[in-house]
Amino acid sequence: QVQLVESGGGWVQPGGSLRLSCAASGFTFSNFSSYKMNWYRQGPGKERELVATVTSTGSTTNYAESVVGRFTISRDNAKNMAYLQMSSLKAEDTAVYYCKAIHRWTSAAYWGQGTQVTVSS
Repeated sequence: QVQLVESGGGWVQPGGSLRLSCAASGFTFSNFSSYKMNWYRQGPGKERELVATVTSTGSTTNYAESVVGRFTISRDNAKNMAYLQMSSLKAEDTAVYYCKAIHRWTSAAYWGQGTQVTVSS
């Protein structure tokens, strides 16, 4: 069973930066490089929304309009890790951030437990 564990969340002042990490493990038939990786977030009283995606090879990334130019998604397939570098953080970025792995062929999907990011002064 694939397991995803997020870390790196916390409290930061507006304008600050945080780097979230997603550690993946438990691969049996396919390895980490077979999965597209996504970061989602769910703010208080809001629906969960897709923030950023990176393809299995890391060659292509996509972002929600609200984070373009401020967030960067990346991955290290040798370490089974995905990252979300967040800068110029705003209060509206406050949310629980989740990583999600989606297999490139079977579409099997796995979620992490989430990490809280709070942006306030």
